[in-house]
Amino acid sequence: MSGMGERPTEVAHAGAEPTVVREPAWVRAGVWVVPPPLGAGVLWGLKSISGWIASLSWFPAQGVFRLVSEIAEPYATAGAVALGLVAGLVLSAIIASEQLTVTVSHREVRWRRDGKEGGVDRGRIASVFVDRKALVLLDAAGAELARETSDLARERLRDAFRAHGYPWRDEGDPFEHDYRLWVDGTDELSATANALLRERQRALREDEDDEARVLRAELAKLGVFVREEKKRQYWRTKPEVSGERASSG
Repeated sequence: MSGMGERPTEVAHAGAEPTVVREPAWVRAGVWVVPPPLGAGVLWGLKSISGWIASLSWFPAQGVFRLVSEIAEPYATAGAVALGLVAGLVLSAIIASEQLTVTVSHREVRWRRDGKEGGVDRGRIASVFVDRKALVLLDAAGAELARETSDLARERLRDAFRAHGYPWRDEGDPFEHDYRLWVDGTDELSATANALLRERQRALREDEDDEARVLRAELAKLGVFVREEKKRQYWRTKPEVSGERASSG
């Protein structure tokens, strides 16, 4: 398929410093500033009305609220606030770990999320674009080298890749129309691919993002590339194997 983008021939970027794209400082700070006091406020509020909640026969976990209402002050308030702060800090850590950081240099592209890193050498990259909220890197054969979802601004990613001479595609995915809705047992896919997609559907339904990413990588090894919209999976294969079974099995 045409439109993959021309491979860069300029060498003027070889001495440029790597460009790091991540969430703005105010967002990164807000992740740690907002949830802890919010958590403290929520639990303090629940503590304040715990006696009333305990009187509602239909409300779940009444025993917990009855116990809380019987704790003497100031211990009840102090405990609620402390527990809320801890819960907020845990939430902050989870949100911070899920934020994507992308480093673009003339040699390679690297990314980091949740303490895990990945990377692709520049020479393998034939096309770069944002598909919905996902940064996508393709090779010359149309295979996905990376698909990382984030809230990073498309303009910042575009400027970073263009600054280092990468083949950025403003028009998006050249294989947009090759994706098809996955239906369990699709004949064009192998039993192995269908099984992986079935398990990935479960992971998406249960919001197991790490598991979904792992299964995406396993599917890519079979030459099957997936994206999701509203928990639905869409798939394609590399152009040269389109219409054939992605693997034996």
